[in-house]
Amino acid sequence: MALRSLLAKDWILEVNTSSGASPTWTTVKGLTKLEFGLDSETEDDSDFDSDGWASEVVTQRKWKLEIEGRRKRDSASVSFVPDPGQEFLRQAGLVVGVTANVEVRWYRKDGSPDAFVGTAAVQYKGGGGEVTDLEPFEVELTGQGKPTAIENPTAA
Repeated sequence: MALRSLLAKDWILEVNTSSGASPTWTTVKGLTKLEFGLDSETEDDSDFDSDGWASEVVTQRKWKLEIEGRRKRDSASVSFVPDPGQEFLRQAGLVVGVTANVEVRWYRKDGSPDAFVGTAAVQYKGGGGEVTDLEPFEVELTGQGKPTAIENPTAA
């Protein structure tokens, strides 16, 4: 059996656009990049018994999602109708405090066990560009607490 590489394009990002008790997961479309990152804080816990070798222990972690994409519209529409997922993130990126937090989940559409949900603050960048550019957007989602591993929705 031949091994096959996983493709980066197989990730899906969804944002909970509901304010009620039951989530409404809306896909953020037009993505060209999705990177999940973990940063760790460590403390030296070396001692005399380590035969001169240093040791560190992780004392804190934080996560973030960096996404990029292209703003798109329905080709059948004359006026611009934004993608609902992109627009939800854009609106959250215009406010401050806890109203800038969104619930997101991200997972691979191939059914692999890589699937998470978490709350994150939104930092949105978008609009403009060169005369020949497609209009880009960038979002950094900075985690608010620990992300939770979930069952991949495509595996259900």
